[in-house]
Amino acid sequence: MTDPTMTAILDAVGTGRGGDTGTARTALLELWAALGPAGDPLHRCTLAHYLADLYDDPAEALAWNIRALDAADTVTDDRVRDVHNSLTIAGFYPSLHLNLADDYRRLGSFAPAAAHLALARQHAPALGPDPYGDLIRGAIDGVGAAIERRDTSKR
Repeated sequence: MTDPTMTAILDAVGTGRGGDTGTARTALLELWAALGPAGDPLHRCTLAHYLADLYDDPAEALAWNIRALDAADTVTDDRVRDVHNSLTIAGFYPSLHLNLADDYRRLGSFAPAAAHLALARQHAPALGPDPYGDLIRGAIDGVGAAIERRDTSKR
């Protein structure tokens, strides 16, 4: 099944990863407006998660990461499997909470950073024994060390 909205989201992500963050941000913001608050929660979660990465300001990133987490809370495993049959929504939560922990850390709000880091660790068993899982587990450790040092610099 082809999902034109997910394709458009991933195309914009590719543009951003290619260095054109302004164009990527504009494309994702236009898609967000088209989705609206009642739009497909998987689309909203994915879009907000990736859009947060396009902001250098941790407060702006935080707002988008909160939207991603809120949307994830209404996504079903059946909907996620529409995209790929190996996915579950539980596998999204370690990264979603990690990003929130990192945003709060960068803002110097260490208590909520530590709380979200604990949630990322709690959800980490949902990650597979693969390069993506290793990446997220390593980032959880890195953000945890930065929180302990009270380091607010960008990772």
